[in-house]
Amino acid sequence: MAFMLGGGNGNGGGFGRRRFGPTALSEINIIPLVDVVLVLLIIFMLTAQVMEFGLEVNVPQVKQVKDTAEDLPIVTIDRRAKLYLNGQAININQIVPEVKRRFKDAQAVYIVGDTNVVYGMVINVVSELNEAKLAVKLVAKPEDYINVNQKR
Repeated sequence: MAFMLGGGNGNGGGFGRRRFGPTALSEINIIPLVDVVLVLLIIFMLTAQVMEFGLEVNVPQVKQVKDTAEDLPIVTIDRRAKLYLNGQAININQIVPEVKRRFKDAQAVYIVGDTNVVYGMVINVVSELNEAKLAVKLVAKPEDYINVNQKR
């Protein structure tokens, strides 16, 4: 929809020659909108690759690992010897009560430990879980998995 400002030829009638002056256009200019959207898309695509989620734990390598599909609680020990139960920070004295509260039928617990963690910390966690009659399953990466991924 366009409007003509300043009326006709100056006589007030408006039937003579038309003056083309400044008009208001109601058309949307799509090109700048598309440019902005494409730039934002590129920025999000680049930053999505950099973002990491979860805990960073460098799991030790072993030659043979048994595949399991059990849904068990996971105790993670990071390189600074901090403990996490399924991603939430926890005190070593609270591991057993929390496992029993959150996982009522759990008979075993996965332990994921960083390769640089102090061995004594792992033993303390295993001891706490053994006192509660919970089986301990240690998590490791198979060497074949690591060698294949490093070649890519």
